[in-house]
Amino acid sequence: MTIAGSTSVQPFAEILAEDYMEQHPKEKIFIQGGGSSAGIQAVRTGVAQVGMSSRLLTAQEQDLLALPMAYDAIAVIVHPSNPVRDLTVDQIRRVFAGQITRWEEIGGRSSGITLVTREEGSGTREAFQHLLMGKSEISLRSLVQDSNGAIRQVVADDPNSVGYISLGLVNEKVKALKIEGVEATIDNIRLKNYKVVRPFLFVFKSEPQDISKRFMDFVLSETGQKLLVHEGLVSVISLSPPKDEGKN
Repeated sequence: MTIAGSTSVQPFAEILAEDYMEQHPKEKIFIQGGGSSAGIQAVRTGVAQVGMSSRLLTAQEQDLLALPMAYDAIAVIVHPSNPVRDLTVDQIRRVFAGQITRWEEIGGRSSGITLVTREEGSGTREAFQHLLMGKSEISLRSLVQDSNGAIRQVVADDPNSVGYISLGLVNEKVKALKIEGVEATIDNIRLKNYKVVRPFLFVFKSEPQDISKRFMDFVLSETGQKLLVHEGLVSVISLSPPKDEGKN
């Protein structure tokens, strides 16, 4: 079975697949990235049996079946040495729109801001656009990266940069900013205090069958959900879908 799509979901899908194959040694699961839109298209054309998406399906994609496997927060990240710790939604929007170009404008040191963003078609970018940017567009002067890992590396290497990645991928090399005074933590996501949350989805052409169904059953089992929680995601069992989940 081939699973393709979101590079945000990919590392978690790989952990799930590895554990699943240990329990089912005769079954093989191959996982590849490419972005949410590419994964959804791969399912539609039959190139992959399962798509990975870190965004909601669009109106044109509603003929497919999307099942949440976990919930994730998007973290706005900076270099650990950056003195900025907390930004408002409006400040984040203006920074990524290119309207605020220097850190001292928002309480930081005297230096220019390096913007780092995901490519068009990325589920992380679309979720960031929907949840934080609204009608404002991300500045064309941003450095474009093709994965969350790449954004994390750029921010870890550049003290003046700011980017956004899956909360589950934040490590000691970068610092996640508070948004409106709320820290990006699992507890704050569960309590719905931290609002920048999106579903991680597995996408199917129709109701999963055979290995696809067995794998999805494993993902939604107590064992599968505990694996995801251990990796920094929120279980679909402990967080109901956001009220505006059907909106795009």
